[in-house]
Amino acid sequence: MDVPAVVWILTVAGIAGLLAFDFFFHVRRSHVPTLREAANWSALYVGIALLFGAGVWVFGGREPGAEYFAGYVTEKALSVDNLFVFLVIMSSFKVPRADQQKVLLFGIAFSLVARSGFILLGAALINTFAWVFYLFGLILLLTAGHLLKAESEESRSPDNLMVRLARRLLHTSDDYDGDRLFTVRDGKRVMTPMLLVMVAIGGTDILFAFDSIPAIFGLTQNVYLVFTATAFSLLGLRQLYFLIDGLLDRLIYLSYGLAVILGFIGVKLILHALHENNVPFINDGEPVNVAEISTGLSLSVIVLVLLITVVASLTSPKGRARNTVSAARRHAQEYLDVEHDPDVRAKLYDRLLGDEARLKELPGKYRRQIHEEDRLMSLLRRAHEEHARQG
Repeated sequence: MDVPAVVWILTVAGIAGLLAFDFFFHVRRSHVPTLREAANWSALYVGIALLFGAGVWVFGGREPGAEYFAGYVTEKALSVDNLFVFLVIMSSFKVPRADQQKVLLFGIAFSLVARSGFILLGAALINTFAWVFYLFGLILLLTAGHLLKAESEESRSPDNLMVRLARRLLHTSDDYDGDRLFTVRDGKRVMTPMLLVMVAIGGTDILFAFDSIPAIFGLTQNVYLVFTATAFSLLGLRQLYFLIDGLLDRLIYLSYGLAVILGFIGVKLILHALHENNVPFINDGEPVNVAEISTGLSLSVIVLVLLITVVASLTSPKGRARNTVSAARRHAQEYLDVEHDPDVRAKLYDRLLGDEARLKELPGKYRRQIHEEDRLMSLLRRAHEEHARQG
């Protein structure tokens, strides 16, 4: 599918315009989005992405349309998985709820710029070296294997390489000043932790790109489709974060679903590499006559795996139990250490009471699986004592 320069310009301008609109009309004024607001804007961005895909299907053809939708769905699923890490990072840095929107929007904008560079690099490598398909396929298979391990939860630690570098290189004040990046302390202009969080989010997203870019190149090698599917999967991610925040910990099987999808795409890439082979030590540098996986089959497998994964997660008693424990821990920490606005604290305390009621209803086998239960109970007691003093 050949894309004229004017279409590229209009597409980039449209995406930049959506980011600018998001900033000036939503993020510039710090606030906590309501569930209705997050749902409406999430639906709008998904609708724009689907409408764009329909346009690709009508004007570009069935094959490019299917490639776009396969890439968009895969990148969206990977982006949701990344929200786990963003949540942990912002909890680690104790970012107030109202200021998290600015951090997320910065992360999205930085990610678009960084991934655009990766996309151009990937396209150049593919056009120059056919063996790159083998490399991308191997990366995806290794990533899939890592996601299947129990230890993969460590990848959600706030203490990853990019966060450690940011802490070491950027010296900031101890306290936030709203959502400002700089403030004045003792007559000196200093950075706030907000800048540190943005650097940590942006740097961490670079690590995510090493999985997502090979994945989408496994579904389409058209640079325009790779760019637009990636961009539209990121747009609206801020609103989605606030919409499914309470459900993130329920998606206990998401990593397994992503492992299946990445493994499937990895196999597809290697089959394609064999079909286009020119590596001297494989079949004497001649193409190997192997079957290739069609785009339609790829799209069907991706959608089916994600559907099974989400339904299984949401209906799982273990998922509900883990979500309850995580919510109680997070709400107590936010009440004690993060939020200072009385209205926000009151809402957090009400949520905490609901979390505790659900904790008491958990079956014994799930209560025994609570990680650091004594510490959690101590945290809840401190929250009640703090509320009693304030009340």
